[in-house]
Amino acid sequence: MSDAAQPTAAEVRAAAEAVKTALDRHLAAVERRSGEDDPAVYEAFNELAAAAEEYDELLYDRYDEVTPFEIPGTEDALPPYQGPAEANALSVLIRRDYAVVEPQRLLAQAQRVAALDAEGEPEGTGPGDTVHGALGVLFGEFEPDEIASRHKEFGLEEGDSTLWVTAADAPAEPGEWLDAPFDQADPHRVVCRFDVSAVFDDELDDDALDGVDVDVDIDPDLAVPLDEVEDLDDADEPDVADRGAGR
Repeated sequence: MSDAAQPTAAEVRAAAEAVKTALDRHLAAVERRSGEDDPAVYEAFNELAAAAEEYDELLYDRYDEVTPFEIPGTEDALPPYQGPAEANALSVLIRRDYAVVEPQRLLAQAQRVAALDAEGEPEGTGPGDTVHGALGVLFGEFEPDEIASRHKEFGLEEGDSTLWVTAADAPAEPGEWLDAPFDQADPHRVVCRFDVSAVFDDELDDDALDGVDVDVDIDPDLAVPLDEVEDLDDADEPDVADRGAGR
């Protein structure tokens, strides 16, 4: 950073004073809290976090120093719950991200499903002949939870995932939210939330699963054993005309 862009010593001092003021306000809010999710405490926490972040940035820009503490970021934190005490309905919002790391494995699984569905039909180009079509075949055939538990068989690699359980006063009308399922999610009505991400660096070591009985129910007519498609990455892609028709 150039000298012209550096904050002045007075600005750093003012930021430090702002942190002190925010600390006092936060403590006062905690002392007067009316319950576990007191909005005043939540607001004071956010003000303290913002003041501390500002001071840390100015301190580093001016003196190349940092503070010895870190306040968790608030952009991902949930606000206090403001939904019904006794919810009459729930919405479970789930997002799971995947990367297609083995397209040939994905195609092989989809073509196996499509071939079973198309037995007795004329041969032709089926929906499992492209990655786009293969995804449609597999996600149309298997439940999302089964895809999650068997993602490696389908040539997929897990990314981040999140699950939100939100409370509602009454069930939604049929078809009401299907066009935009996540747009009406109110953070103030989230009962609980579970996030999985590589940034948390908390993946289980394989040794931690020793002795655990993992029982996955797999349809033998639809599953392609891993060893049968192990070398597909090195194989030439078959001609589209030679493939079985899809559903």
